[in-house]
Amino acid sequence: MKVNLEYLEAKLESLDGEELMKIKDNINSLFQHCIQALKAEHQIRVVNSLQTLCALIRGVHQKNKPTSGFDIINMLMGFDKAELRMKNLMESLDILLCGEGSESLKSLCLKLLLCLVTVTDNISQNTILEYVMINSIFEAILQILSHPPSRREHGYDAVVLLALLVNYRKYESVNPYIVKLSIVDDEGTLNGMGLVIARALFEYNTQYRDKEEENQTGFFSALTSMVGSMFIADADEKISVQTNEAILLALYEAVHLNRNFITVLAQSHPEMGLVTVPTTPLPTTPTTPLGTTPPSSDVISPVELPLDADVQTSNLLITFLKYSSIVMQDTKDEHRLNSGKLCLIILTCIAEDQYANAFLHDDNMNFRVNLHRMPMRHRKKAADKNIPCRPLVCAVLDLMVEFIVTHMMKEFPMDLYVRCIQIIHKLLCYQKKCRVRLHYTWRELWTAMINLLKFLMSYETVLLAKHNIFTLALMVVNLFNMFITYGDTFLPTPSSYDELYYEIIRMHQIFDNLYSMVLRLSTNAGQWKEPASKVTHALVNVRAIINHFNPKIESYAAVNHISQLSEEQVLEVVRSNYDTLTLKLQDGLDQYERYSEQHKEAAFFKELARSISINVRRNLAFSTLSQEILLKEFSTIS
Repeated sequence: MKVNLEYLEAKLESLDGEELMKIKDNINSLFQHCIQALKAEHQIRVVNSLQTLCALIRGVHQKNKPTSGFDIINMLMGFDKAELRMKNLMESLDILLCGEGSESLKSLCLKLLLCLVTVTDNISQNTILEYVMINSIFEAILQILSHPPSRREHGYDAVVLLALLVNYRKYESVNPYIVKLSIVDDEGTLNGMGLVIARALFEYNTQYRDKEEENQTGFFSALTSMVGSMFIADADEKISVQTNEAILLALYEAVHLNRNFITVLAQSHPEMGLVTVPTTPLPTTPTTPLGTTPPSSDVISPVELPLDADVQTSNLLITFLKYSSIVMQDTKDEHRLNSGKLCLIILTCIAEDQYANAFLHDDNMNFRVNLHRMPMRHRKKAADKNIPCRPLVCAVLDLMVEFIVTHMMKEFPMDLYVRCIQIIHKLLCYQKKCRVRLHYTWRELWTAMINLLKFLMSYETVLLAKHNIFTLALMVVNLFNMFITYGDTFLPTPSSYDELYYEIIRMHQIFDNLYSMVLRLSTNAGQWKEPASKVTHALVNVRAIINHFNPKIESYAAVNHISQLSEEQVLEVVRSNYDTLTLKLQDGLDQYERYSEQHKEAAFFKELARSISINVRRNLAFSTLSQEILLKEFSTIS
């Protein structure tokens, strides 16, 4: 008999707690029969039982309000039988997922597991998951990811399921999925996981680019050019593509927990989308919000596709950086703010990793990374063709500079700025330690940081009402101190060290104003006394440079009767007066506190897992469960 899912779930929802208790024995019995039927030879019975289990779990869970003292485990299975029932259920699902059976059946097993995991908003309050911890399906998930055909069909659901399971009570108890994920070392499995994530992020990037092109060529661009920039905000709104936090969370857990996964980030493959593989066209439904549907199959595996010298190669890190450059543009909406924060947390983990730094700075691994740049009135749109091939760390730095430049607004994303400066600092610490001389346009970074200091001063009153801006100011000044103190060990040429001094002298007014501001606040007895005085002390070398060179430049101008010195002339003065400059050695500039999730980010990840759980549950609609395809597929099986 075909299951009427909608009716079953609606019927359970319509009963109140007492009425439900009266039919508890019937529900227990139905649950037990479904579990037994999973072992049936007739696949149609297996399909029906999987669908019935979904409806029972979801229907009964609607009644599970914290105040009612109602227990879902008792309602579905009975306390005394729960352990055995769940053991049987998990074993059957494991066999179905690892077996040679139908792909549609495996898909339904994963949907049931996702249904089981996401019935509560807060997954850590979902007591049924204790049984999923004891009867692990971790190996089944890995098998799906390591086997290309099953990965193409089910990789997305498997990765999302794993990300959610890892977040079950991760701070309160030992979660076996965390332990197991941290020690996976099979290259094929880790690459499989990387490909699923890369495909999902790539599809998001493509959807965004397509929407953007649509906007630029359509009626909208004509209107915008006609009326000026009145409609810019609306244009941006039109391009909003729903972010995919579930896949980002999976990427984070892999990078954070598994050292071996770092190698996957740099695995080269041809740029996705350049290689066309004949696939059966899928019916498209324009009503689905972008980013929520599982991506189409990944068609890339080194065996299937030889690398072609003319085809731009890519890797998971590049796809992720492009994704981040889109998501981090608009932080006004909460989902995007969370996505932007998670992107920066992932980059923080990468920037701390010794092996990741080795390939980020590798001169033999050059890529052309076309990051997304926010349309701004005062700058031209960069032509994609002009992007040079450079080590990947340049793209990370570009992304950080881009963020610094584009988010100076009254609704100031302080937390994201702090993370951004920390990432730059960690990369510089590696360069200093390993004496890596990176050919990068450092001047763009210096200008961006000076403008950030200028912004913090201009909006001092507004910002201080919400943030301790001195933490950020101190970090920025200490980055300059890092360049001043150790720049000769990692800047590419002596002339780039001269340029650093040139920029500090050129923008001396901003440093002078900052000094006046922190001096004012550190001499008052207010709440900012201590943080402001730290900035005062940190400015000692910057001020020494300004006070040493400015008089020299003025006297050079006077002697040579020049009212305005050229850059070259200022640099000449700088070069000839280094020997009389005295700087103080500052301690701890090349040290940082390592990232720690549990102490600082626990609340963020709990909230994120909650939001993903709600989203996954919402998208696990009946349309995906009551698939007519299944019935057609199995009706022929006797």
